[in-house]
Amino acid sequence: MKLCVCANLYGNLPLPEALAKFKALGIESAEIGCGGYPGKDHCDPEVLLADDAKLEAFKQAFVDAGVELAALSCHGNAVHPNKAYAEMYDKDFRNCVLLAEKLGIDTIVTFSGCPGDGPDAKYPNWVTCPWPDDFLKVLDWQWNEVLIPYWKEAAAFAESHHVTHIAFEMHPGFCVYNPETLMRLRNAVGPVIGANFDPSHLVWQGIEPAAAIRYLGDAIYHVHAKDTKIDEINTARIGVLDTKHYGDEIGRAWVFRAVGYGHDEQWWRDLISNLRLVGYDRVLSIEHEDSLMSVPEGLEKAVLFLQRSMIREPKPGSMRWA
Repeated sequence: MKLCVCANLYGNLPLPEALAKFKALGIESAEIGCGGYPGKDHCDPEVLLADDAKLEAFKQAFVDAGVELAALSCHGNAVHPNKAYAEMYDKDFRNCVLLAEKLGIDTIVTFSGCPGDGPDAKYPNWVTCPWPDDFLKVLDWQWNEVLIPYWKEAAAFAESHHVTHIAFEMHPGFCVYNPETLMRLRNAVGPVIGANFDPSHLVWQGIEPAAAIRYLGDAIYHVHAKDTKIDEINTARIGVLDTKHYGDEIGRAWVFRAVGYGHDEQWWRDLISNLRLVGYDRVLSIEHEDSLMSVPEGLEKAVLFLQRSMIREPKPGSMRWA
């Protein structure tokens, strides 16, 4: 298992400078945003696909820094009811696939997306309850008429270009938001669909990450290292379905935190150990979204915390004492 980082947190720096910062902290690999919500600060697939010299310079930056390229991320909503948005995110996804093929990268991190409530909708509609019955009709249409057909075709496109791991971040607001919905789409589309396991989006839903890891098993293709702190006082009063702005830290039911500031070291060690139990041995990719800490401080604290808890060497083939 290797320590990784979502590189867009230093999107204001040229790629070589960002990679140098990561290397100095002991980070071994990077996840690069190349479209959708992560942006294209370090990587614009259209530019790199059209210019061999720029593509080679991009690849050389990782060699020079001694940092591996672990995955490309293009989180978006390719089934957005606004056709212009849907086409934009779909284009980002397909360009990301084509670039991954050129780079020899097999993993793309993204969202499932969320359609509207019907063909004439303007905005996504995330269904969270089964009653009134209207919601079940919306859910049926979203999955069977939009989501599954789209991802069957998009997954086939990815596989035809040697991208064998589409890692969906299970994120509320999108159709795939928990382990059960991830497996529903995977069962409908095929094993090219898997999970980007980000515990920060699970814990506030009441999901125990260790249980989710065992349920998902070998469907876990990527892991984000990000924490969430549940505010017990506010949650007792308002519950966890909180739409207040993330900047209202003192008023929210929960906030995103740097690793170790939502849960203690034992909790993270259990999470990492369960990843090993199900055979995951890729990366832990730090995603800094802690509004109480600067990027340098939050990243450094996350690195130091994870370095104490990660299991780096291969699992032993035999037990000396047994």
